[in-house]
Amino acid sequence: MNTLHTRLSGVLVHPTSFPSPYGIGDLGQGAYDFIDFLKASGQSLWQVLPLGPTGFGDSPYQSFSAFAGQSLLISPDDLVDLELITKDDLYPIPEFDAAKVDYGAVLNYKNVLFKKAFQTFHHTPNKFLLEEFDDFCLENKKWLSDYAVFMACKDAHEGRSWQEWDDEMTTPTAKVRLAFETEYKEQIKYYKFIQFLFFREWMKLKKYANEADIEIIGDIPFFVSFDSADVWANKELYQLDTKGHPLQVAGVPPDYFSATGQLWGNPLYDWDAMKDDGYRWWIERVRNQLDQVDYIRIDHFRGFEAYWAVPAGEKTAMNGKWKKGPGEALFEAIQKALGEELPIFAEDLGIITPEVEKLRDTLGFPGMKILQFGFDGTGESTFLPHQLSTRNCICYTGTHDNDTTCGWYEHTNEQNKDKVRRYMNTDASSVSWDFIRTCLGTIAKYAIFPVQDLLNLGSEHRMNTPGTATGNWEFRYRSGLLDEGMAKGLKQMTELFGRWG
Repeated sequence: MNTLHTRLSGVLVHPTSFPSPYGIGDLGQGAYDFIDFLKASGQSLWQVLPLGPTGFGDSPYQSFSAFAGQSLLISPDDLVDLELITKDDLYPIPEFDAAKVDYGAVLNYKNVLFKKAFQTFHHTPNKFLLEEFDDFCLENKKWLSDYAVFMACKDAHEGRSWQEWDDEMTTPTAKVRLAFETEYKEQIKYYKFIQFLFFREWMKLKKYANEADIEIIGDIPFFVSFDSADVWANKELYQLDTKGHPLQVAGVPPDYFSATGQLWGNPLYDWDAMKDDGYRWWIERVRNQLDQVDYIRIDHFRGFEAYWAVPAGEKTAMNGKWKKGPGEALFEAIQKALGEELPIFAEDLGIITPEVEKLRDTLGFPGMKILQFGFDGTGESTFLPHQLSTRNCICYTGTHDNDTTCGWYEHTNEQNKDKVRRYMNTDASSVSWDFIRTCLGTIAKYAIFPVQDLLNLGSEHRMNTPGTATGNWEFRYRSGLLDEGMAKGLKQMTELFGRWG
């Protein structure tokens, strides 16, 4: 689909939110039903959060790998279809909450199925599947080996962070690593097998979406998690001391979301070291993502111009300093290596300087406009539709970090509510759809709205509350809510504003 000069719209929803009987949304029937809904409703885009394997806190922005996939998204039904488990193996299915993900319970349930599938895989008569697995391992060896060894070693150390492992495995020599790979051969193969299953399902779903003229917007966190295969296997690319401790960590200064800033704690890149090897790691990261999705949203884009460096050990992000990022040179290297125009969206929210805007515009990347921000105050705002100065942007009703539109409207002050009602000429009885209609009607090339806004859901259904450690990333919607009537209404509205895809 040639989408460079058209007006497009779509829905933001992470696969964990899809309906499924197995405690978490997955890449099974619920995902295909959602694609069918997008097509029926005239949408062209599906935006997801990062798809990597999550650890403590369950945040997709804190992953064990920038390259690997989230095993919990693997559909048990697909394992049955592959004859790696039986239908009887699915039972008993725990009484999962249909509206929230309990990650611990889901992990316990699915791990049993995955291990059974792995044992069956050893003896499968399906030679095509075995060949497919071998091909996958060969094609992805640049990252897959490090990830599988990292996870196996993590298991051998009872899940502890790599910095707490035995000294010889924190920075293993070739001899030590070979000995570990020999001893833990089966566990390493297990993690490769799980990745094979994930990417097999994901690429099948992507093909289905693309054939329905739906393109997928992926998401890359700017930083990686300290406890990740990326840092463990590439320590020379990060600002660490000789023992592997971070010298400084990532965050952002006080902003809209937090009065004391956000202390993310991620290790910082050593951009000089990355430049010296031609930005190899970033090139492979973007290449890997563009195999999986059609567009990439880069979270915290401003970090490429300058990033907030906080001394390790600080309790808040307030005492940091701005340090220069790689700028345009990184993207020139990526584009030269890939030989194609980069379909990148820049998350340019927060403290944005003229230098960041210049970098974004020089590269031609669309930035983000959030309608909720435009009505959070009675004065003018660059987020208001009549203030949008370029088509080359993405207009959102809200993002995964915002309250739902219904929740925002319920909790905002009366002056802001009055501004919404007068601006949108509405009684706000269905305020989230008022926001969707306004979003679709802007000059922005792309219009995106969270599934919660389609469903008129309140604050209790928001995906994430920045600065809070618990209760996030759990949202699920129930089967049947995205119905034919909703699809028809959304399609009419989409066509009214010329967003046919």
